[in-house]
Amino acid sequence: AGEGGPQAGTMTECFDCDNCKESLYGRKYIQMDNGPYCIPCYDAHFANTCDECKELIGHDCRELYYEDRHYHEHCFRCFRCDRSLADEPFTCQGEELLCNDCYCSEFSSKCIACEKTVMPGSRKLEYNGQTWHEHCFICSSCQQPIGSRSFIPDNKDYYCVPCYESKFAPRCTRCKKTLTKGGVTYRDEPWHKECFVCTGCKTPLAGQQFTSQDDNPYCIKCFGNLYAKKCSACTKPITG
Repeated sequence: AGEGGPQAGTMTECFDCDNCKESLYGRKYIQMDNGPYCIPCYDAHFANTCDECKELIGHDCRELYYEDRHYHEHCFRCFRCDRSLADEPFTCQGEELLCNDCYCSEFSSKCIACEKTVMPGSRKLEYNGQTWHEHCFICSSCQQPIGSRSFIPDNKDYYCVPCYESKFAPRCTRCKKTLTKGGVTYRDEPWHKECFVCTGCKTPLAGQQFTSQDDNPYCIKCFGNLYAKKCSACTKPITG
């Protein structure tokens, strides 16, 4: 809020009020652009009206103003607790002026992690109807702030993607690394597509016909060459 108000002076020479024409000799007056005014005339014609009590803000009052609204100093108070806002930070909620304590108590959300108020203007994260301070929203595994990174919820826990994959993602039967997308299943076990290859020629088998021998996958050609009976006439593998 700002402060305003004219300055009063004392006249020692013959001089008249520009409004009522009464002499200002020996009296306090206020000099305006168009001439001097006695105190009663100034208050009647130029003083602002207090937005709170609706009375004039006299020349001898400390005047505060906020968004084109004028107040006596003693009227510029919190709508809830009546605390003076003259030298305090405050927030305007609708038409109400509120001290920071009352605003936070009534309108600010509380961090689900530390249960402290999330102050207006502070960095926060909101998810599923709940609010966290940015530094309180941490990975349940590595305990590092997740910030603006992607995360994965699991019941009441939240994980950064690397920790979730390390902790929960299935691992390829061959290379033992996590499967983040795609993959194939063989004998109820997960494989990367690039890891699921013919035991013989190493050709990828994903999406191809294959068979197995001793739990090892083979393409049809390799299986025929290695395990199928041979035709006594042409010596080619008998398959199908």
